[in-house]
Amino acid sequence: MNQLRRIKLRHLETFVEVARQKSVSRAADALNLTQPAVTRTLRELEEICGKPLVEKEGRGIRISHYGEIFLRYAGSSITAARNGVNALSELSLDDGPRIRLGALPTVSTTIIPQAVSRYLRSGMRNRLKVVTGENRVLLDQLRNGELDLVMGRLPAPENMQGLVFEPLYRDRVVIAVNASHPLAGKRQISVDSLDDYPVIVPSDNSIIRPFVDRLFVEQGISEPRQAIESVSDSFGRAMLRNYQAIWIISRGVIAAEIESGEFVTLPIDTETTLGSIGINTRAQTALDPAGEYFAEVLRRIVAEAGLGRE
Repeated sequence: MNQLRRIKLRHLETFVEVARQKSVSRAADALNLTQPAVTRTLRELEEICGKPLVEKEGRGIRISHYGEIFLRYAGSSITAARNGVNALSELSLDDGPRIRLGALPTVSTTIIPQAVSRYLRSGMRNRLKVVTGENRVLLDQLRNGELDLVMGRLPAPENMQGLVFEPLYRDRVVIAVNASHPLAGKRQISVDSLDDYPVIVPSDNSIIRPFVDRLFVEQGISEPRQAIESVSDSFGRAMLRNYQAIWIISRGVIAAEIESGEFVTLPIDTETTLGSIGINTRAQTALDPAGEYFAEVLRRIVAEAGLGRE
């Protein structure tokens, strides 16, 4: 490892140019260096590697067997460094590509606003487009190239065609009410009591609906008599605040209200609804530099919050 630290970019550039020119003198001209400087750099690199990389051949030179092996990695290292510099330059362009982000309700009121705020403070100039909606719609837009990445729950296997999922943390469904609700604060409730109030449940196309359906079966909960299907977080909040409704929703959507004490969760075990939250991208398609930068912001926020350890 100590030897590796001694390798500089000039060593790699010199060796690659000598291999390309098959001549120290021509490489020196191309690099605008003297021949002794090129020779000295090659010798330094061979000392670091501990193998002869260049051999004499008549009046010229040739790359040794060891050199041919090293050349493949040296060339790719230089290319990677250049691509990195180019990527950084792209990030500073006023007219750089937009970052088109899809956000499910699970993260649209918590992690995404934090990430957007941090992104804007970083001085990045690529504009942001944030789209919220149902899982299937956002994933179709991602597949079609209308979005660059989508953050939310892990989709069902049949919805993952052409996509890649990077898990970041886990979240679960909760059954929540306003702190002033008659059921709030009770240590135990009958599942039949849900029928006395409006119950907001995820719509059939929502990503958490299968989890909720399974929860109903496990807990012996029948379809609520006053069930209302919705994935609108603004509607859910209004119903809890004003109409004694019960809301079955991902905890991340109402994390702030739960932390503040405005909303509370009912004592019904929902641990089996735990699911992975992360970043969806297109398979075989790399994010552009700005998109990758935003994805890294998301990763850092999750890590700093300790969500990935739960």
